[in-house]
Amino acid sequence: MDRFPVAVIMERRRLQSRWADEAWEAVGVVPAFDDSAAATRQLVAEADRDQFLVGGFGLELFRDEADNYFLNLSSPVPKVFVMWRLEDGAARPVVVTVSYGEAARLLDSGEQVDGVAMPREIADWVGEFVNLHYKPAPRKKIRRNDPLALDRERT
Repeated sequence: MDRFPVAVIMERRRLQSRWADEAWEAVGVVPAFDDSAAATRQLVAEADRDQFLVGGFGLELFRDEADNYFLNLSSPVPKVFVMWRLEDGAARPVVVTVSYGEAARLLDSGEQVDGVAMPREIADWVGEFVNLHYKPAPRKKIRRNDPLALDRERT
């Protein structure tokens, strides 16, 4: 599978604050194999929070990012990263990725990025890709003319 279709769960929490009325964050990513998930629909409507399912996204994997996928999968809690922007008072996901590197680049450029726990189906799919394409960098042996030279310089 070249693309893994997903939908993002965005949550709006109402705040009791002078500075902000509400706070948005991505709280989940779910597989979305049906076409009906492309539209935005409300999942939860409560006094203090709302949740929306925003579909139409697909995860794509690239060979040159295999080391970043490996790092993600080997972390204690693998994540799916959601970059979103506030447009017309609502949070709109823009990019969904499983690459640590891509998420870091987005954060470095000032974008809002949330990490959510990776569902098992996505972890299995990414794991298959990593098993096929991840090649650890070869270890380089450092040759020293005099292995005790560093010790002598310190004294």
